[in-house]
Amino acid sequence: MVHTCVVAGCRNRRTPGTALSFYRFPRDPERKQRWIAAVNREGWMPNEGSRLCSTHFISGRQVKNPRSPDYVPSVFTSAALSSNIKEPNHFEPYDKQEAQVEAANALLFLQGQARLNADVSHDHCQGDPESASSSLNSDDEEDDDDDDDDDEVEEEESLTETEERNKEMPLRNSSTQLVNYEASLNALKKENTELRESLEKMSLTEASFRNDPEKVQFYTGLPNYFVFETVMWLLVPHMKGDRNAKLSKFQQLLLTLMRLRLDLRNQDLAYRFGVKVTTVTRTVHRIINIMFTTLVPTAVYWPSRVELRKNLPAAVKCSHPDCAVIIDCFTVSLEKAVSVDVNPLGATSTTEMVTQSLHPASVSELKYVIGVAPQGVVMFVSRGSPGNVSDKTLVQSCGLLCKLLPGDVVLAERDFDIGDLVGACRAELKITSSDQIGRSDQSMREQASLVTAERINVYKHVGRVIQMVKKRYSMLTGPVESPFTVVDRSSDVTTFDKIVQVACALNNLCISAVPLE
Repeated sequence: MVHTCVVAGCRNRRTPGTALSFYRFPRDPERKQRWIAAVNREGWMPNEGSRLCSTHFISGRQVKNPRSPDYVPSVFTSAALSSNIKEPNHFEPYDKQEAQVEAANALLFLQGQARLNADVSHDHCQGDPESASSSLNSDDEEDDDDDDDDDEVEEEESLTETEERNKEMPLRNSSTQLVNYEASLNALKKENTELRESLEKMSLTEASFRNDPEKVQFYTGLPNYFVFETVMWLLVPHMKGDRNAKLSKFQQLLLTLMRLRLDLRNQDLAYRFGVKVTTVTRTVHRIINIMFTTLVPTAVYWPSRVELRKNLPAAVKCSHPDCAVIIDCFTVSLEKAVSVDVNPLGATSTTEMVTQSLHPASVSELKYVIGVAPQGVVMFVSRGSPGNVSDKTLVQSCGLLCKLLPGDVVLAERDFDIGDLVGACRAELKITSSDQIGRSDQSMREQASLVTAERINVYKHVGRVIQMVKKRYSMLTGPVESPFTVVDRSSDVTTFDKIVQVACALNNLCISAVPLE
């Protein structure tokens, strides 16, 4: 390695053809401080590669005897160039080479390779004069002279090694080191970019959902981010803007939809979003209430007769052009049996506590009446009733009959036994099952053979809708957790009843299960 004297204004360096000696700064702290003070460079501290040439000593060499004037360098007035040193312009190539080598060493040091420490260890193994001198603490002048002689011999050996190293290490070595460092840096940048992209895909942030419809559909059940954003715009004015809230409005809606869509437990959601379980519980109930009061009236409604007949599917238009609604029932199991009280009008109240009633009953499932338009849109959803309630009682008490108009046709696959109730509204009930057709006379059977397939396809519409709602939002498949069966005093509706209607409203925002043609 080419060593340069650290004294300001001194251009002496160890190069081929020079007989100068170069000394490391002493390891003894007191002597080292005296050398630093003698060099007199403000704010400067030596490192392992710092050297002081022999021209700054009166005798031309350092002496380790504290009584000697050369124990500390003292010649700094006009550090003239040695006669053996050539003109400065001659060493300009060496200046450039040294700058490149020093830059490469600095970069390698940042990578933890500690090149300078390795060089120091190598010098120790070779018996460098500075390292040998630091291990001697004797004040005897004769020992110091021997050490100085050893220093000169070792300096000559080090000079020979330096010349050989300079011959074997051309300028391209430093360039190669820089290229290797740039390649390593580029590889680290690429790895960093890939890790960021991977983390972005796994994160539950707004940016990660914006351009990933598959992710939106998996976590929310909605077809794309545009629909999700539309729901967000509808709900945001009704969501509280708490600055100290740990979840943003986007995250609150996403958390609730994930609860409905994947039926994840509150503890799981708490881990995913980094909040407490109580925060998840409050968020789900609050957002469900907001969607029940704002989204459900917008998406689940009974259309006018003109709207119903405007876009009837082909199968319905041929067989039942006056069809107003297709009805069916579905049940959801409960995680824990609850007690109910059935009043004389058939309305039920579901609670977790046994009510004070003459005939309380324990039920393990809830039954719902659902009304689907021929186009495949959910028009009506009843409140939950005990699973043992008859279809007739449930239809009579749920409010479905109030929406029928004279001349409407109500389709059902099985015998609901509500013909008299529908007839009282001057509407007509038609059963589409093959068993009901089989009980008619021969002439009706011959006519039915022509339209049985169409009637079966008509009923499949409501079956598809129910299955699609449950598939999109797994929470509707049950079992229903006990906290969701408690009646909300403000609305007199259980949280799970709200969830069923919200799920149907969200399903209506997706592509219909029934083709128009």
